[in-house]
Amino acid sequence: MSRPFYIKQTKSGRVFDAFNIVLMILVLVAVVYPFVNVLAISFNDGYDAVRGGIYLWPRVFSLENYKFVLADSSLIRGFVVSVLRTVIGTVTAVLGNALLGYVVSCRQFSGRKFMRILFLITMYFGGGLIPVYLLMTRLGLVNTLAVYWVPSIFSAYYMLLCASYVQNLPEALFEAARVDGASELCIFTRFVLPLSVPMLACIAIYVGVGHWNSWFDVNLYSKNGTWDNLQIILYRILNQTNAISNMTDSVMIAEKMRGIQPLTVRAAITIIVVVPIIVIYPFFQRYFVSGMTLGAVKQ
Repeated sequence: MSRPFYIKQTKSGRVFDAFNIVLMILVLVAVVYPFVNVLAISFNDGYDAVRGGIYLWPRVFSLENYKFVLADSSLIRGFVVSVLRTVIGTVTAVLGNALLGYVVSCRQFSGRKFMRILFLITMYFGGGLIPVYLLMTRLGLVNTLAVYWVPSIFSAYYMLLCASYVQNLPEALFEAARVDGASELCIFTRFVLPLSVPMLACIAIYVGVGHWNSWFDVNLYSKNGTWDNLQIILYRILNQTNAISNMTDSVMIAEKMRGIQPLTVRAAITIIVVVPIIVIYPFFQRYFVSGMTLGAVKQ
């Protein structure tokens, strides 16, 4: 049985490894510390938090910030709307961009170059906020859930990623399927989608986070409040907290705030919004690097 062969590391190699380790530790601290700091502030008493000096753990532990935020009865409805928007918007955007990417990369389609150029123009030129709002109004999408996900079904950037990924797939696979009588839709559903899972998961992360964190379009299109999502409700709670903190009546302040401040409420809102993304992200993380790398390289 042969003995394993080890390469003796040079002094410069050890120095380089030590430098990389120190650099990665610094990057880790820079990424993790802000989240830990916000978490500590969210569990701290509001009056104590305004003094500053809170870093890794709360100085005066309190749950009043979360009680104040979660006491709003509309949070559950807003959470359901956010979940519906994120799920529907992510699924439709992934399928739509994957289909569009396959169409513009299909060599048998004579208009693929024209379609690619047509969508590329939208990356540099847009109609603006007012024309888009008028369009949504004319289409009857205002005050509906569809106004959140219909405009985001197709994206030129995601289309390019999907097209580049599909072009890296073996062309002989598609030709064999066509010889066997498979339609283009069959090829797309049975070959392209299963082979493009890393790229689709990568796009799903971007689109899902965008839908989950979106609030500005809700402020524009949800006039009657029926389809208010979680983010816009939390935004209004934060504004309410700021308004209460500016009251001059000390008795009203003591009754309304009860040991909370806008600083700690803002931290609690941040944690509530971020936690679902942190829980879901590990399931897609293994596709993230490979999806971006393979989809961005064209042979």
